[in-house]
Amino acid sequence: MSVGAGFITGQYYPIDSPVHRTDPRVKLLLILFYAVAIFFIKNFTGLVVMTILIGVFVYISRLPVGLALKGVKPLFYILVLTLLIQLWVGGGPWVAVGPVNISIPGLRDGIFIDIRLVLLIVGASFLTLTSTPVELTDAIEYLLTPLKRLGAPSHELAMMMTIALRFIPILSVEADKIIKAQASRGARFNSKNPIAKFRSFIPILIPLFVSVFRRADELAEAMEARAYRGGEGRTRMRELKMKNGDWIGFIVVNVLFAVLIYIGRLPIV
Repeated sequence: MSVGAGFITGQYYPIDSPVHRTDPRVKLLLILFYAVAIFFIKNFTGLVVMTILIGVFVYISRLPVGLALKGVKPLFYILVLTLLIQLWVGGGPWVAVGPVNISIPGLRDGIFIDIRLVLLIVGASFLTLTSTPVELTDAIEYLLTPLKRLGAPSHELAMMMTIALRFIPILSVEADKIIKAQASRGARFNSKNPIAKFRSFIPILIPLFVSVFRRADELAEAMEARAYRGGEGRTRMRELKMKNGDWIGFIVVNVLFAVLIYIGRLPIV
């Protein structure tokens, strides 16, 4: 059983592409608008068109297709569970499959929700795969700047969010190592009994928590050693500057999202 192999959230894929060179503030805002657009789409046609649009972005960003889809793997059981729940609670008409009655509307809703979740995960992975942690921190801090007037520590909030995001793949790899170490000592994680399966993960959680605190302590010491004192008076080596291409891309993609929302709310399949 492997945990870390399927997690790409928080990872950066270093390559030169137009998407990688795009201002991180634009990418962050577009991801937020993308998530909103996904939830406004109400038919399969809209989801298919959105899938094609995501495919175009994968091509432009030069990301491997397998890497873009890798983030969906850890959600496999959630997708299956969502589909099964919808099959039984979706209401009539029903169709008999062996001894089980399956809801036809539930089947449609389950597939629709699963496609929507997959698109959300792939789109969200896009942000971290094409933006470095420093770029994300600067983008989040810039977008939280209005909160400074209310006394909110925007730099510290941005730093915490970025560190948490960056730690996801690190901890997933750490969990994978612990699972393999426990398996080499005879631990079993393939029990079909849910209670036994849950208990088998307890020996993983304790060393994983110890590892989390150790890494957090090491990170704090490294930041102190570099004289990090928060955002007060802090300057940047590279300032974020919006280029004409960023503005054009931002407007064009938002227009596409608006068209997709219109198509996605038409009374069609």
